[in-house]
Amino acid sequence: QVRLVESGGGSVEAGGSLRLSCAASGYDFSHGCVAWFRQAAGKEREGVAIINIGGDLTYYADFVKGRFTISRDNALNTVFLQMNSLKLEDTANYICAAECPADLGLSRAFSNQHLAYWGQGTQVTVSS
Repeated sequence: QVRLVESGGGSVEAGGSLRLSCAASGYDFSHGCVAWFRQAAGKEREGVAIINIGGDLTYYADFVKGRFTISRDNALNTVFLQMNSLKLEDTANYICAAECPADLGLSRAFSNQHLAYWGQGTQVTVSS
């Protein structure tokens, strides 16, 4: 059974930083893409960042470009999301997802949120 577990969320002041982690059990991250999504209260889930198997191709949502960085350590079977310069509007539940369909490109899988496995998320709250 595949299980993705996010950690690292919490409360931070605007302008601060957090580093989220996503660890997998029952699944080898080196076999597929991994992405971060987020869902704020009362809003639809939106893509944040995605990274390919090799870690050399990434896509970011415009609202996090230059502030967030996705990375992966296949040896640790963990994916990270470094979040800097956090804003109030970054407050959300951050969710890890893995494995893009073989017949979809990375960008399409990201935009369609078409990944096979999903975690429950970790809450990030940014305050002024």
